[in-house]
Amino acid sequence: MQQAVQNTSSALERNITVTVPIATIEAEIATRLKQLARTVKMQGFRPGKVPLKMVERQYGFQVRQEVVSDTVQKTFAEAVKEHNYRVAGYPRFQPKPVEQGANDVEYTATFEVYPEVVMGDMAGRNVTRPVTKVDEANVAATLETLRKQRAKYEKVDRAAAAGDMVNVDFEGVIAGQPFEGNKASNFAIVLGENRMLPDFEAAIAGMRTGEAKTFPLTFPQDYAEAVRGRTADFTVTVNQVAEPKLPPVDAEFARALGVEDGDVERLKREVRENMEKETVKRVRTRVKEQVMDALHDAANFEVPKALLDSEIERMQQAALEDLKQRGMAVQDKTLPAELFSDRAARRIKVGLLVGDLVKKHGLQPRPDQVRKLIEEHAESFEQPEELVRWYYADPARLAEVEALVMEDNVVEWAMGKMKVEDRPTDFDELMGTKKG
Repeated sequence: MQQAVQNTSSALERNITVTVPIATIEAEIATRLKQLARTVKMQGFRPGKVPLKMVERQYGFQVRQEVVSDTVQKTFAEAVKEHNYRVAGYPRFQPKPVEQGANDVEYTATFEVYPEVVMGDMAGRNVTRPVTKVDEANVAATLETLRKQRAKYEKVDRAAAAGDMVNVDFEGVIAGQPFEGNKASNFAIVLGENRMLPDFEAAIAGMRTGEAKTFPLTFPQDYAEAVRGRTADFTVTVNQVAEPKLPPVDAEFARALGVEDGDVERLKREVRENMEKETVKRVRTRVKEQVMDALHDAANFEVPKALLDSEIERMQQAALEDLKQRGMAVQDKTLPAELFSDRAARRIKVGLLVGDLVKKHGLQPRPDQVRKLIEEHAESFEQPEELVRWYYADPARLAEVEALVMEDNVVEWAMGKMKVEDRPTDFDELMGTKKG
């Protein structure tokens, strides 16, 4: 087997021309036909007694195709190994015409290789680590949220205010014409939850049972395409106004939240513990995002187009599946590749960099780290030991956790190279619930 490597315009693309003696291929074809003749069945012949000529006549084309394909794969693998190439994606094979009387066959394989991972200095890069303490006020606010989630609404005879549940009938038209989702009957809205457009809720506030109102509403530019930026005239009739009655923080409330003995103080301790665990997770996520951004910015290498195209296709399919699950018709639809190209390139680059750092610095996930992460995740379940067994029962699920641990190890390594600044952060700000 002879090889010739050709340069291409791309830094990652390679061309290899491989020459294989025809005699080698013909010999392998003859060997396989003889092996086939020992077992092939044909009418009128006993097994193993079919003449070789008849076997060749019936199966020769198929065997030749198999031998040529196997030879190409084998010789390509040998050529790649000889040149120490790490192939990214799938190669394209192009056979060359065989001249009459030629002793060899040739094909050209075009493919991309993985880049040499190059990373700049991390010493000049910064990461801000939020430092948050859960205090009594945070616990009280969370308990208040839990009370609101379990509120019971009682009918009142007064104007609707923030926090009230208002049952309405509404209908909207644009230039006198209806539009999708323009009306509903017995529709419940809790004022202040912002599940409806702010101007819609504002128009209902102050209305009483039996009252009707017509008002204009302009849809924002980020709304559904059919109505964005357009003004509709809505008519709303209030059927009922009900105010929330929150349950007291007592033994019954504690039992409803899983504290079997109804101990309110234990409930508060558990709420605090859960909030502190969530704080740790949020801090870890914030730090990880910053570190991964820094690694991406420090990376200095090209992403193989084959990997990029594959990742874009995967993201397109995932997005379509998500739209399908939301009830949208997506049959025969294709989302533009440009929507995903930047994120796909970033994901591949970070992935290649993480893999390289793991290999160079021994950052592989240890079994005890994997176990700890699984157990932390399982703590919030009623039967945590079952979830632990569920993870360990499937290598694919376990591999997902191992990948997370590996990323955490890379983050810890990178933080050792970066300047880390601790910044006091309000609990609500960290949770993304701070108003104003």
